[in-house]
Amino acid sequence: MTVSPSLRDVVGLDDRPPRLADAALVMIDFQNTYRTGVMALDGAEPALAAGARLLSAARAAGAPVVHVVNDGGEGTPYDVRAEIGAISAEVAPADGEPVVVKRTPDAFHGTDLDRTLRDLGVGEDLVLAGFMTHMCVAFTAQGAFALGYRPTVVAEATATRPLTAPDGSVVTAAALQTAALTTIGDLFGVIAPTVDDLPA
Repeated sequence: MTVSPSLRDVVGLDDRPPRLADAALVMIDFQNTYRTGVMALDGAEPALAAGARLLSAARAAGAPVVHVVNDGGEGTPYDVRAEIGAISAEVAPADGEPVVVKRTPDAFHGTDLDRTLRDLGVGEDLVLAGFMTHMCVAFTAQGAFALGYRPTVVAEATATRPLTAPDGSVVTAAALQTAALTTIGDLFGVIAPTVDDLPA
């Protein structure tokens, strides 16, 4: 099978991930929503552990950190006023780290995320991690790209869930994870497989 070049290769975009010290970290929807119940994700716990390592590394590097949460409303699995919708304790915001509330998959749409990043003096490099890979991570990467940022997604700090395809077959979480990361990496952003793949 012939493999096509990525759109990034075709248009000449750089595929090197940034140093954390030169980027801002955006932690997307690391909410308890995805650890239990109807929205529990395959691989949520290892992804959360990777997210905690990434967050610690970013803080140590002096990188700006912005947390994003999805507010689905009172009584939903995304109720940010309840424990189910809270940011998981392992990656809870530190004092002074902004929290941006969104209501659509793209964390830039209808929010002050772009302004928050600009106010923090962030340049073009963003490092993204969180839940779900095929939804809010992918659409936030696309939104960042459209605004002129250069997003990098840390794959091991993301996770998703199995879904039913239009033909009735089941798309496993692993297959959807691979497809989502491949879609992002085709144009919208750089993919760093692990936290350790970000240069020091």
